[in-house]
Amino acid sequence: MNQILECVPNFSEGRDMTIIQRIVDEIKTVDGVQVIDIDPGRATNRTVVTFIGEPEPVCEAAFRAAKKAAELIDMSHHKGEHPRFGATDVLPLIPVRGISMDETVKLAHKLGKRIGDELGLPIYFYEFAATEEKRRNLAACRAGEYEGLPQKLANPDWKPDCGTAEFTDIVKKSGAIALSARNFLIAYNVNLNTTSTRWANSIAFDIREKGRVKREGNPLTGKIVKDENGNPIYTPGLLKGVKGIGWYIDEYGIAQLSYNITDITAVPMHTVFELSCQRAAERGIRVTGSELVGVVPLQALLDAGKYFLRKQHRSTGISDLEILKIAVKSLGLDELAPFDPQKKIIEYLIEDKSQKKLVDMSVKDFTLETASESPAPGGGSISACMGAMGAALGAMVANLSAHKRGWDERWEEFSDWAERGKAYYDELIKLVDLDTLAFNAIMDAFGLPQRNEQEKSARRQAIQNATKRAMEIPLRVMQVSFASMEVMLKMAEIGNPNSVSDAGVGALAARSAVLGAGLNVRINSSGLDDKDFANKMLAEASVLEQKTIELESRILMIVKEKIG
Repeated sequence: MNQILECVPNFSEGRDMTIIQRIVDEIKTVDGVQVIDIDPGRATNRTVVTFIGEPEPVCEAAFRAAKKAAELIDMSHHKGEHPRFGATDVLPLIPVRGISMDETVKLAHKLGKRIGDELGLPIYFYEFAATEEKRRNLAACRAGEYEGLPQKLANPDWKPDCGTAEFTDIVKKSGAIALSARNFLIAYNVNLNTTSTRWANSIAFDIREKGRVKREGNPLTGKIVKDENGNPIYTPGLLKGVKGIGWYIDEYGIAQLSYNITDITAVPMHTVFELSCQRAAERGIRVTGSELVGVVPLQALLDAGKYFLRKQHRSTGISDLEILKIAVKSLGLDELAPFDPQKKIIEYLIEDKSQKKLVDMSVKDFTLETASESPAPGGGSISACMGAMGAALGAMVANLSAHKRGWDERWEEFSDWAERGKAYYDELIKLVDLDTLAFNAIMDAFGLPQRNEQEKSARRQAIQNATKRAMEIPLRVMQVSFASMEVMLKMAEIGNPNSVSDAGVGALAARSAVLGAGLNVRINSSGLDDKDFANKMLAEASVLEQKTIELESRILMIVKEKIG
């Protein structure tokens, strides 16, 4: 997918899974749309569904879902803990990749008009799609909830942006929809060891941006302070961009803090968790864990894992898998149910799993695949693999040094070096498969038809483009492998002396990766018509080879001196 749009509708039904399944099945009727999460809540009587795809299919699926929800859900009988005013209560569109917020706003407006015109439902635009500032906040659009909808529709100041402004039989049954274009939002619940909704609300009010109602004298029982229009005045909370309330969840038998984090780049999830722990402790309450509703970007959990590792004075230059384990355990994300990163992290969900990857093979299978009659994987992929292993050895020495007894004050220094090593081996791991794909692209280009001059010309151009790519990938292997040797050099100089030989082996592997990839640059250059391009690539490859040999010699000299 070149453009990826996410849609996260919240339906006012969390108890009858037959209804939810029929709505989800309707979404799945649209080709090119992938449902990646279904999260029902019995106490809230609400289900959050997440699906992704290219913009047009996602908007079509959103329309069909809203139509089906209007058929199946009767709001006049709905009860639940969560604020709501419609069968499809909120319908946000979120740009994920290759699409701007401005484009997403236009799609939201187009979708809202279609739902309003064809389904006869009131539509309120909020967040980036809002038509006026007072409608930007979802809470303002949904104020009064379903029960207050007749009065809201009758108020000229709150006339819907699209659809009817009358409380018709259709609206009585299906309510209204709040539709938006917004940034990625994390719906995040924090679990408490109490059943008190009052205390849960008190903690949430401390933290959420809106804060709590201002009172005269006693902050809990004093008279509410109001403005000149008779509206309550609020004392702001601690975190901007965070919405929150407290509630009791019958199915778990606990109170929760229910947050919406609207900008995770400004307010990380772990900040909300830590503040919740602090404010709960002040009231004699303990946070026991937390819960993610829907999916989350990978970076949010990596940031959380690194935060807790730093609190422990541990290196953050470890694998993503290990960082995720720290995040899950530190946040208690597996307290109420097992937490599967493959089902909760959006990057993992949209990953193309149809194509077999070399890097997902066992070492044995990768070796056997290399030894087979197939020409790929070949020297380029093996060079990238050697480079990745070399960089990984450098990172390993840094990690061991960060946790060495007696070196506690230096943990951060070595953690930084481990992170550099990790960045190098992460990129080289990707280059293992990219090199084989580049080779396969050349083979595909040679297989193109050449029945006439036009086809011959197209085939020739495809071969040339693929050949350039087949030079660029191994050159990148050379660049990254050489750069990674800075980690091996530093670890040979200052790292754990018991692991100095590993820094040496890492340097040897990186040297082999550079020289091996250089051979691939050279062999592919012979078939290129663009000699200026070829000569430029060959010149850079030669410089890298010479620098690598010199640096390898320097590292090995240090290693041998320390080994004695």
